Amino acid sequence: MKLHELTIEQAGILLKNREISSMELTRAILARIDAVDGQVGAYLTVDAEGALAQAQAADLRLADGESTPLTGIPLGIKDLICTHGLRTTCASKILENFIPPYDATVVARLKKAGVVIVGKLNMDEFAMGSTTEHSGFQVTRNPWNLDRIPGGSSGGSAAAVAADMCLGALGSDTGGSIRQPASHCGVVGVKPTYGRVSRYGLVAFASSLDQIGPLGKSVVDCAMMLDGIAGHDPQDATSIPEPVPTFAHIATDGLTDVVVGIPKAYSAAKGLDPQVGAAVERAIKTIGSLGARCVEVALPHTDHAVAAYYVIAPSEASSNLARYDGVKYGFRDKTQTDLLQMYRSTRSKGFGAEVQRRIILGTYALSAGYYDAYYGKASQIRTLIQNDFKKVFATCDAILSPVAPTPAYPIGETLDDPLAMYLSDVFTLSANLAGIPGISVPCGFSDDGLPIGLQIMARHFNEPMLFKIARQFEQAATLTNKKPSL
Repeated sequence: MKLHELTIEQAGILLKNREISSMELTRAILARIDAVDGQVGAYLTVDAEGALAQAQAADLRLADGESTPLTGIPLGIKDLICTHGLRTTCASKILENFIPPYDATVVARLKKAGVVIVGKLNMDEFAMGSTTEHSGFQVTRNPWNLDRIPGGSSGGSAAAVAADMCLGALGSDTGGSIRQPASHCGVVGVKPTYGRVSRYGLVAFASSLDQIGPLGKSVVDCAMMLDGIAGHDPQDATSIPEPVPTFAHIATDGLTDVVVGIPKAYSAAKGLDPQVGAAVERAIKTIGSLGARCVEVALPHTDHAVAAYYVIAPSEASSNLARYDGVKYGFRDKTQTDLLQMYRSTRSKGFGAEVQRRIILGTYALSAGYYDAYYGKASQIRTLIQNDFKKVFATCDAILSPVAPTPAYPIGETLDDPLAMYLSDVFTLSANLAGIPGISVPCGFSDDGLPIGLQIMARHFNEPMLFKIARQFEQAATLTNKKPSL
């Protein structure tokens, strides 16, 4: 196996035993980026010099026996997570030259663990999109088929992992932005419980929904990365002081004590591709064969989730993105002499069409006379969705569903139909509204050879259950060994 094809778990063992060095591993990853990223377009910034310096420091730690499971591992970071001294753009022209003066908490924790940060990964601008076509700089392509989307908004993260341009990556998930691209690119992606991972240093889209999480080549790799970033952070008011288990210690004692719920609303959803439905059905049968008891459950307010989400998320985006006004930092249209005209011109030129659309939607929903009718009602629906999950988790340990209604579709297909793109989040965004954890794990391929993902959701702070089910399914299905040919 080539060095860039290693999993984090495999590389960690070789590094610890001094069979390879972090410098060798990092050089292999940088060479892989040079070889294939021209086709994929996953990276916005590659920090080769910084990565090699971090690798050299990691090798010293490994030689001194002061390593962690992540020491010397090359990772990529989604470009809305602040990195001290390394450009962080949110894939937006308005932040094209922004260099943060500090590290996000997750980055600081990874650096403390000895991780090598290779660079920053492309995304939909300010995480607003499901295709990574809405970047202000470039389109990212799916490594399995370069004419298809990689998903979004963490499409650069998923594509980089799938194409072996890093051993793992961090993304963010506001309505499915880790799980959906993980599904489309055939990798594993985890959205932790809201509050499990610090959001300090994450450039906000929708503050009550955003959560940072890992994307990796295997369930164990994601568990190892979550070990490295999870935990209470006093710098984040939404961070929960909940005890953090060691996620990489995944239970492998079978699933005979596990009850999984199969939601009627998901299997009967409009627009569900038959091939996706069939792959998920096979996965459910496999999990049943491992000893789990599968029962049908009801999530009656699922039909309202998309509408509620696309009121709440744009409303919070409208508030969060008000800070980009050309005065404090970021791009400013210096051709304007009138203050109001400068505001208008700066935001019109700095923000892309999708971001402008969501700001307008959110501003309208929050405006006088409409707040109660839109944001207030959406918040009530959110509470009903949370209660639906509570009722199910009173009798079930986990819920199984598709991740996306279709395999990855052609680039450009939804550019003129944003509603179609919004509806592609139908299976994922309820977990964000409820704040529960979810994981996408590969469960099959379409007739065209495109990956399909299975979503597993669990109650708040029960990530160990996700990893338990996902790991045992992964071992039974043996799908994560397949690679795209680039």
